[in-house]
Amino acid sequence: MTEPIVRGKFPRPVDRARVAADWQARGYSCDLFFDPPGRVWIDFVHATNELVTVAEGRLEMTVGTETFVAEPGDEVFIPRGAVHSVKNIDRGTTRWLYGYD
Repeated sequence: MTEPIVRGKFPRPVDRARVAADWQARGYSCDLFFDPPGRVWIDFVHATNELVTVAEGRLEMTVGTETFVAEPGDEVFIPRGAVHSVKNIDRGTTRWLYGYD
């Protein structure tokens, strides 16, 4: 599997329009999600590839067997069929962008 995270793919502060334009050019949608502190999403699987970029806050993510922390500007690639989990480890609400191909 390729490296699931590209550190600092987008400059801070993260501009949603810039991310959306980049993803659209690569065939991905782009939507915004909010997670309160401590929110956990466990063992999700999608039939499409997914991209995630944190706009504000921090997420602990597991993609397959790799666990890492995604911060603002990082881009995470989750391949179709990969088991993945997300946890907001920030003290505040984490805003993140996600898209599917």
